[in-house]
Amino acid sequence: MESVSLKLEDSFSHDIEKFMKKHRYTTKTEFIREAIRDKISALEKEEILLKLKKVYGASKRKTTDEQLHEAGEKAFLELERELGIK
Repeated sequence: MESVSLKLEDSFSHDIEKFMKKHRYTTKTEFIREAIRDKISALEKEEILLKLKKVYGASKRKTTDEQLHEAGEKAFLELERELGIK
C-alpha cells in the first residue's frame, strides 16, 4: 500500500474531525479514503452521463414520444450496465 502525505489547514482538519465523530469514523485515514472513493465514483458517473448524453442526446430531427421513450430506456439500461446496477 502506498503512503501519501497530506498537509491540511487547521480549520479544515478540525472540520474533518467534527464530521468523523458525528458519522462515527475512527480515523482520519478511513474518512479520507472513503471521501476519495466517493469522489472517484461521482466522476465515473459524470463521465458515463456525458457519454450517454453524447450518444442519446438531442436530435435535430423530429422524434415521436415513443422514440424518445425507447431512447430513454436504452440509455437507462446502458447506464445500469456501466454502473453494475441490478
